[in-house]
Amino acid sequence: MDFTGADILSIKQFNRGDIETVLKTAARAEPFAHKERWSDALDKKMMAALFYEPSTRTRLSFENSMQRLGGRVISAVGMENSSLKKGETLYDTGRMVENYADVIVMRHPDEGSVAKLAEGANVPVINAGDGSGEHPSQALLDLYTMQKERGKIDGLKIAMVGDLKFGRTVHSLALALSHFDVELVFVSPEELKMPELVKTTLREAQISFEETVAMEPVLSRVDVLYMTRVQQERFNDLAEYEKYRGQYVLTNELVRHHNPELTILHPLPRIWELEPDVDQLPGAAYFRQVHNAVAVRMALLSLVLGKHL
Repeated sequence: MDFTGADILSIKQFNRGDIETVLKTAARAEPFAHKERWSDALDKKMMAALFYEPSTRTRLSFENSMQRLGGRVISAVGMENSSLKKGETLYDTGRMVENYADVIVMRHPDEGSVAKLAEGANVPVINAGDGSGEHPSQALLDLYTMQKERGKIDGLKIAMVGDLKFGRTVHSLALALSHFDVELVFVSPEELKMPELVKTTLREAQISFEETVAMEPVLSRVDVLYMTRVQQERFNDLAEYEKYRGQYVLTNELVRHHNPELTILHPLPRIWELEPDVDQLPGAAYFRQVHNAVAVRMALLSLVLGKHL
């Protein structure tokens, strides 16, 4: 991929070489992410943060990344505070915002929405989550975290647990892992299984995967456990959400009994599925995962803006 000027809309745009470019650039960004050094690589550059769906980690890490590289940020937060509320199209929003910014980072509740905005914008657009579609920068920081925690990605056995139907983070992560030599286990209720389109891509890439409804027997067989929450905002029926929300709960005792060496990731926020006592375990990497977001998003911003770190 020629990163300069590119939109980052889907992890499907990336081949293995592209992913490795991002991970290597993220490693070079570590001193800036750790506040050991300051950079002016993105001096005089402006990022527009358009967040039409709730966000804490993604929004703050993108804004932090931009500012620590010397850039600036303008933002529009919430559908009700934007011209979309008045009926403006996403295409027109893209045409408008490009006049104010050098790069746009957008989150929106509708799948495919960020691509619609990108059609109208002549500056790079980064998808920060489009409904139940994808979250490419999250997948990249997940890979970066696995590499840091386990020393490699190839050869890992990885389980993804929870809402795999609506979970955009697991969609992007599974697609990204199709470029590596891994084994995958998908743990979910029958009604919340990984979408067939994702599984078709894995089959075409000859990635071994299995599906199961039971989490506990899997714990001893995997290197990495990727927990996710059941997303209330994706359910029209509250009773349906209540049916699934407590089905998978990871505890300190479960991990210590089955696999004390397990690496545990979670895109956060956690609700019911990850007990606070798990935080004490050495393999609980989800807050380190949060920190890694800054280096990875620094890498993406610098690459699409054609700046070297």
